Parts: sequence; structure tokens; C-alpha cells
Amino acid sequence: MAVPFQTYDAVGNREDLTDIIYDISPTDTPFISTVGKSKAKATYHEWQTDNLADATADNAVVEGADATFADLAPTTRVGNYTQILRKTVTVSNTQDVVDKAGRNRETAYQLTKASKEIKRDLEMTALSNNVADAGSDATPRKMAGIQTWLTTNTVDGAGGAFTEDMLKDAVKQAFESGGTPTMLLVTPTQKQVVSEFTGIAGQRYMAPKSSPTTIIGAADIYLSDFGALSVVPDRFLTPECALVIDPSMYSMAYLRPFTQQELAKTGDSTKHMMLTEVTLQVKNEASSAIISNIV
Repeated sequence: MAVPFQTYDAVGNREDLTDIIYDISPTDTPFISTVGKSKAKATYHEWQTDNLADATADNAVVEGADATFADLAPTTRVGNYTQILRKTVTVSNTQDVVDKAGRNRETAYQLTKASKEIKRDLEMTALSNNVADAGSDATPRKMAGIQTWLTTNTVDGAGGAFTEDMLKDAVKQAFESGGTPTMLLVTPTQKQVVSEFTGIAGQRYMAPKSSPTTIIGAADIYLSDFGALSVVPDRFLTPECALVIDPSMYSMAYLRPFTQQELAKTGDSTKHMMLTEVTLQVKNEASSAIISNIV
């Protein structure tokens, strides 16, 4: 029996390459996408915080007594440095015009990737324990990450597992300081831990009157003694901490928004730079709490 002419012998069969590029790299950035945006006007962005005097049950004066005056405390002035985040792209002019699968112009595709990468870097930076750095003519400025800001309300896990008692303590501290936290930011691993907290399964969520009240099992909402917390996993949060925060008390202050610039041409290629300059503004750190040193 004669062997038929097969694909192994043929020359000129067209390749079968799908016109889609599959990339599952995570691009969700829960923290910077939830908090507000504001405007920075200098490389050191400043704001003020204040607090009321402690409440007392002994605020009583004698009838007809002369007024007395207490010393007034000034506001507290704090700030954070703007940080420049940058990605560069260079593509030959030939690569931009040849027929390609999955994209039209290589430059546009690479710039889209660069923008997503900067956004991921910004999420990780804002959530980090990086300390503020003023920089110099030889070193870059760096913003202080959220973990270095949270000093008033802290729970030390002492290297142990994350427990519900730790969460209750953190929420209570934030509430007593005047905060109204609404989000629990955790790593994917800690999200699974929180889902097993007994308070989740035992608590009932008040559904609309038109539908029956249901048990929450997935731990997307944790009903604390001081209000509901959205439990949000964040892939870019460092693994040893969990954050109890009020998103309204934070903003990303942009000195320069996301900007794309085409650089000087030096040959048969195009060069682009994508950058932003921004800092984390923590309006009042006592509104939040951090659970640190957990596994």
C-alpha cells in the first residue's frame, strides 16, 4: 500500500495561530481602585490632622463662675513624598507594520501592557511597608506605604495564625479611636482563613425585606460588633499582615497623572515612556488598624 502524501512532507501549509493572546496576569488593584484620587502640587504632599479633647463626665462649672481657658493644641502637619513610576517601550518600525497575530500595532500593545504593569506596581507600593525617602540627585524619591503609617491601632500576631480575636481587637481599636472601617484587606491565603471564622457562619446578614434573611457563608461580608466589613483579597499585599481600613480616609494624590511620551528618535524604531508621579495620602491613620506578623 502506497504511503499517502502527508502533512509531514508538505511545504507551504499555513500555520494555525489563534488571533488572541492569553494573559492571566492579575490586573485587579482593589486598594488604589477603591480609595479616592486627589491632586498633589509639590513633591512633598502635606495635609493636617486634628482630634478633639478626650470626653469627660465632669464638665460642670459653678453657677456664675468666671470663664477659664485651656491651652489649645495645634493641628498635626504630616506629608508623604511623590514617587515616579515608569516603564519604557522601544519597538522597531518593521515590527510595527508586519502582519501579527493577536494585535495590530506592537507599540500600542506594549504600551497597554506597560500601563497595567505600572498600576500593579502602584498597588504594591501603596500597600507596602516602604518608608518615606526624600531622595537625592542620585536616588529616587519613595512614598511611605500604608503599613508604615498605621501606628495607633495595631495587633501583633507574634508569628502565629490569623485569628478572629485578632480581627475583633483591631476593629475595636479603630472604632475607639473614632474610625468607621468598612474594608478588611487580606492576602488570598488569609481570605480563606477569614472564611472559616465562626462569626461569619453564625451571623445573619440583613437582606432586603422582599427576600428572606440568609446566612453568609463565603465571608465576603464580615459583620463585626462595630459594622460590616467587606473582606477583599489583594494579591499584592505582603503576606504577613491584614488591614482594617476606611477607604474614605485615603487617596492617591497625583502630581502627574498617567502620561505617555514619545521619546527622541535615534534610529529605525520608536521609543515611548509611560509614567506617573503620585503619593499615598493617609488622611488620618487612627481611622484604621493593622494586624501584623501573622502567617
